[in-house]
Amino acid sequence: MTTTEETTAVADPRAKAFAAAYPVRPIPTEQPINTDPISSPLSPDAAEELAKYNPIWERIVPESRTRGNDIHLPISLRFAQRLCDAYPEADRDLVMISVILHDTGWAHVDESRILSEGFGDNWRKAAIRYEHEEQGCKVARRVLAELDYSEEFIEKVCQIIDGHDTRPVAYSLEDALMRDADRLWRFDHAGIALAASWFSQDPAWYTDRLTVEIVPELLTQAGFEMGTADLARSKELLQTGILR
Repeated sequence: MTTTEETTAVADPRAKAFAAAYPVRPIPTEQPINTDPISSPLSPDAAEELAKYNPIWERIVPESRTRGNDIHLPISLRFAQRLCDAYPEADRDLVMISVILHDTGWAHVDESRILSEGFGDNWRKAAIRYEHEEQGCKVARRVLAELDYSEEFIEKVCQIIDGHDTRPVAYSLEDALMRDADRLWRFDHAGIALAASWFSQDPAWYTDRLTVEIVPELLTQAGFEMGTADLARSKELLQTGILR
């Protein structure tokens, strides 16, 4: 995304309306925030909610086998569920389904370019990032149409997927929650192990990067509290104070 495109995104009426509705960052909440380990047992209601998305998972098994999506997407969905609990005014289905589908496009681009182009210094402007968003929208339209979701809902999902990496600002609360969920999985020890391997670095290097680069990107109070709690646990578990 060029400087002109970034300026346009910030000036977009949707960005302005969202910023006006939620002027404080991170976005506060008066609801309880669950900062327990993300692998903690689910309540029956939470498990039932996740199960209703199984028909979507069943249709994206091939897309889950690229770029660690079979680790990234399920963990991100657990965080999304907690984020929606903390912000009950959000459209839960829109957040949850957008999280499941947002990175499916990686399976439909040149895999050899994912690490070489998608994780450089200007990663947000990398062509491969735009391509995976575009392909992710195609997957979302196909899968959700098969499951008889309305065209209006499908377009809302695609509006979140399109730009979730390349656009510097969120356009709605649901967009912001999806973005936080997309980052929070990295704070879990499984996410740290996978993401550190992408950069051929050790966990200590990656947890430092999370502290400096990713924590400041979290848009919600719930995301910040979940992320920092999980990061502290992961650093202790992985002995990053010594193994560096």
